[in-house]
Amino acid sequence: MVPDSTSIVRARDVMHKTIKSIDGMATAREAAAKMRSENVTSLLVNKRNADDAWGILVVQDFIKGVIISGRSPAEVNVYEIMTKPVITVPADMDIRYVARLIYQAGIRRAPVEEGGEIVGMISLSSLILDNELF
Repeated sequence: MVPDSTSIVRARDVMHKTIKSIDGMATAREAAAKMRSENVTSLLVNKRNADDAWGILVVQDFIKGVIISGRSPAEVNVYEIMTKPVITVPADMDIRYVARLIYQAGIRRAPVEEGGEIVGMISLSSLILDNELF
């Protein structure tokens, strides 16, 4: 999508609509295998119930929670190393503010939320590489 000077590009316009998720009780080994097979660098961690918060598992979580700590990936559960709660962005948020939020929060990606549900994923690199914003 190449925006004209009058259109506002929203998170829903540039997000990836396919979301890969995993249960927090899965092991780090299972999560890494899923990331490899799905060719993704993050997984949304499912809520345990309606009052729970979403989590996210990214490559850096494996580095810190498994490799650096010297733990076995078969003995570490996703819930132990994931980031929770996760920063989400509203689907109707102007992409300029999405980029600013993600950048200033020091994260690389964020789930896109609409109506209390996760409807996509957006990343700083996908804003540039996967879309025709420039």
